Amino acid sequence: MPIAKVNGVDLYYEETGQGFPLVWSHEFGGDHRSWEPQVRYFGRRYRVVTYNHRGYPPSEVPKDANAYSQDALIEDLHQLLLRLGIRHAHICGCSMGANVALNFALAHPAMTKSVVVVGGGAGTVAREQFVSRQGATADALEREGIESDAALLPAEGPAGVGGVRRLHPRALARGVRASDPRRHAAAAHGHPDRAAAARAACADAGDRRRRGRALVPGAGLLVVPRTGHTVNIEEPALFNQVVAEFLASVEGGRWGTWKHGSR
Repeated sequence: MPIAKVNGVDLYYEETGQGFPLVWSHEFGGDHRSWEPQVRYFGRRYRVVTYNHRGYPPSEVPKDANAYSQDALIEDLHQLLLRLGIRHAHICGCSMGANVALNFALAHPAMTKSVVVVGGGAGTVAREQFVSRQGATADALEREGIESDAALLPAEGPAGVGGVRRLHPRALARGVRASDPRRHAAAAHGHPDRAAAARAACADAGDRRRRGRALVPGAGLLVVPRTGHTVNIEEPALFNQVVAEFLASVEGGRWGTWKHGSR
């Protein structure tokens, strides 16, 4: 079992394929297995690295709730890459992992060839409702454990269990139940503060294009209709195609070479 001792914790990781490194950081309700459709697809061309965040067995589960800060997760990834001899990589993440990927890119731009942020910026809008819901999620995890759908996702909305169940029943069946509920509770309590770090680069749909161009002139935005929060699982073929084209454009020096209009 590949385990790396980094940043004071043991992290489980997997590597597939050969080529330029492509690293995937998973969401709150999943683990490295969430990226299986991407591992199978991109492993043919890239050195694909997936890993479990601290608190997701077989990675170590620290008992101290303060051990799950945004800075800790970023440094975990940083040290893992150094341990694997990776000095430059494409960094991709979903949801919680998107915050890690984005903030890793900001903290370590020299190590980041490109960054793919999927479903990031939680809490950007309806802030009070988001914070309240995170508290309820943490309480449910401590009370009912990891088996409750309500503990992992709201019933409805873009990240909701209800919509995923109706549109992508197989995707919901792939949800991971092996994680430690104490870790999820600690993460949920701290999630509003961690999410705030990504808010500078994520906004509501009507404002994303304008703000994204102002903050990151080379940024692009893709909106996938009638799908949910984990688009990499729910629409893997489309997701893989779009990401593959983006990576090829970056590697060919063509991404972001267009001239912006006056708008």
